[in-house]
Amino acid sequence: MATSRRKTGPGRWQGAVIVDVVFEDGLLFLAVQNIGDAPARSVSVRFDRALPGVGGRIDVATLALFRNIEFLAPRKSIRTFLDTTASWFARAAPTRFAARLTYVDASGRRRSATVAHDLEIYRDIGYVRRGANEGGKDGSAT
Repeated sequence: MATSRRKTGPGRWQGAVIVDVVFEDGLLFLAVQNIGDAPARSVSVRFDRALPGVGGRIDVATLALFRNIEFLAPRKSIRTFLDTTASWFARAAPTRFAARLTYVDASGRRRSATVAHDLEIYRDIGYVRRGANEGGKDGSAT
């Protein structure tokens, strides 16, 4: 995950806001995360392509979440459901995309970064589907 091109020390990135893909039990989420110790302001994300999520019904890349997060607290993450892996791969949705983020750091400097993702890495991951009425017991394997 690339964050910012400005380094604070040997091998250390100064940027603190990222866009990540979260995989949980066959579900894919997009998360805007402030991984730093200071707040970020005016966070926005632009994707290089449409992301036809939720069974292909909506372009997740156009959600208001990605247009402007006025304040993102340190260590805070805001995420939205993208799709199930079964649905995403069954309809041959794009697996590669890039997210360009911009934000203002605590010192008032405008920062930007591009984060590339490839959802293909999630295609063959096995998971256990847990039923809502199972009380935490394993459901059928997928």
